[in-house]
Amino acid sequence: MIFIGEKINGTRNVIKKAILDRDAAYIQEIAKSQAEAGADYLDINAGTEPERETEDLLWLIETVQWVVETPICIDSSTASAIQEAIKIVKQTPMINSINGDPRRLEEFLPFIKEKGCPVIALALDESKSGMPKTIEERMMVLERIFKATREMGIADDKIFIDPLIMAVATDQKAGTLAFDCICTIRATYPEAHITGGLSNISFGLPNRTLINRTFLTLAVAAGMDSAVVNPSNVELIESLYATELLLGRDKFCRKYTTASKTGFIKK
Repeated sequence: MIFIGEKINGTRNVIKKAILDRDAAYIQEIAKSQAEAGADYLDINAGTEPERETEDLLWLIETVQWVVETPICIDSSTASAIQEAIKIVKQTPMINSINGDPRRLEEFLPFIKEKGCPVIALALDESKSGMPKTIEERMMVLERIFKATREMGIADDKIFIDPLIMAVATDQKAGTLAFDCICTIRATYPEAHITGGLSNISFGLPNRTLINRTFLTLAVAAGMDSAVVNPSNVELIESLYATELLLGRDKFCRKYTTASKTGFIKK
């Protein structure tokens, strides 16, 4: 299970304030807590106004890299900001994200190929209005994306597919739609990874951590092998170890028993 730490995101008010105040100590504390919890990548999204986004993104990356060695997931919708960020990262980054928009594919894929970056691919097309509502619509978008990535010579295992996890509070079938979509993606693109923002499913509901970790269990069983999460959530880590155990992926139960002895503090 590949965890992408979600907490350094300028759309969160507390992070935006730290960016504007250049509070490096606060950002570094969050980066270290996620790295120590076992995050495989740290998602970094400045989320500030377009005229200052690149500057803020570069500051965030440099600030984080002072204290951790965890690879960065560069999160921006602006190709130029990502290209500048790539110049200063110490390890090959993940790129968040592409989608079926032909313009974005044309902008992003050349430097993704050049740098050998893994990339998150959303099962939507920004050039068209509306969110894909069915599995079939999402798979049509992914077919276009994989046609483009394969033509560019990008291996399927570099692609982290986001099936679009929606809030169950607004659509009671959002969970089953996600699970069915994950199963279909896993069967169609077996070498690709499947990821997504885990907390989207619980938006607007109480006791969100319970919903998130239950969703993770079912999603892993369906074929998900990555998630954008808070890796410091011990209850989530407990559920992950138990899920891997029950799916027969933990030989002699060693990973579970070892993690249990340390209080499930690390993925």
